[in-house]
Amino acid sequence: MTPDQFIKKWKAAELKERSAAQSHFIDLCRMLDEPAPTDVDPTGDWYAFERGATKTTGGEGWADVWKRDHFGWEYKGKRKDLNAAFAQLQQYALALENPPLLVVCDLDRFRIHTNWTNSISEVHDFSLEDLRDANVRQKLKWVFTDPDQLKPGKTRQALTEEAAAEFAKLAQRLRDRGHEAETVAHFINRLVFCMFAEDVDLLPNKMFKRMLEHAATRPDDFQALATDLFKAMQSGGRVGFEQVAWFNGGLFNDDSALPLNADDIAITLKAARLDWAEVDPSILGTLFERGLDPDKRSQLGAHYTDREKIMMIVDPVIVRPWLAEWEAAKTAIASSVDKSRTAKSAGARTKAHDQAVSDYRAFSNTTEFQLYAHLTPIEDGSFVPKTAFNGIDLDEVGSLGHLVVSLIRIA
Repeated sequence: MTPDQFIKKWKAAELKERSAAQSHFIDLCRMLDEPAPTDVDPTGDWYAFERGATKTTGGEGWADVWKRDHFGWEYKGKRKDLNAAFAQLQQYALALENPPLLVVCDLDRFRIHTNWTNSISEVHDFSLEDLRDANVRQKLKWVFTDPDQLKPGKTRQALTEEAAAEFAKLAQRLRDRGHEAETVAHFINRLVFCMFAEDVDLLPNKMFKRMLEHAATRPDDFQALATDLFKAMQSGGRVGFEQVAWFNGGLFNDDSALPLNADDIAITLKAARLDWAEVDPSILGTLFERGLDPDKRSQLGAHYTDREKIMMIVDPVIVRPWLAEWEAAKTAIASSVDKSRTAKSAGARTKAHDQAVSDYRAFSNTTEFQLYAHLTPIEDGSFVPKTAFNGIDLDEVGSLGHLVVSLIRIA
């Protein structure tokens, strides 16, 4: 099958996921001149459709396609949420022997997530039309034959050290101008949090980076701009045309900001342009302390390891709103279940049952649900990843989950 034939066939297709997935994959194999699972592994021992897997959250599921030491592959119907598909596939990854690549596809779009331990995660995203490009087809070919060709060159630790080095440089510059070490540490911690929050859209539309880009041309504006932002984060409010959520907790207990000059802003902007989804905050505190006043290191550690402060921010902004949404969804689901039990006709029972299932699936596909499924309460009322109890390092649970789990890791 040629790329043009594949594109023409699947561009016109409007089949549901279940009807289309295996046919789509087999056609893809033909286009790439690769064997399909049943061509080379009729027992499904190392390459299979519908590979059964135990979810990290409990229960059983199936990866649509799996090839040992190569990939797990999850399909969704056209125009469905590929982030939800990825979150679902992550739940299977351990049971699938933790393949180096996790691929999601909605028949029109392909998204390859790299999944090596202690490497930053890279995403290769392309569409049906892109398959005319030989370089894109080569990437897909490597998924089947040589995943190492897609392995990122930089580790998460290296990226984290790069971020920490920039902030250590900024901290030293601010201390050299006479600012107290504790004040500097608290201010830098705010900048770091803003970068994580922006990455998961808790600060909308890259507003923190845009603020820095503006200040790069007008450094004297920085302190006033940062003060406005921190004030909005303290109690909720509007900054320019953007609505900012309320970030409860001690991190934004006032709106004070230190002035930065052009060189300081350049350092901060360089750090902001890093991929903060891949920076690991659990070691940032230690790395920061290396660059701070040696006489204050033991005191400053609390700024980076205070679980209570972290949860005071995370709980009202993320956990409580999600629980409220779950209560509303649960009420609707329970109502449909009751209707199914009391319905007088088989058709009415089926309709009510299907509605309950549909409502549950819609809610369970949200990023917040995928996050919460990985969290379990502990005695002090905060949350830790369930998988942590099994000694498993939970690297990613989707972008929103990454912020919460990463912040919790600091403690």
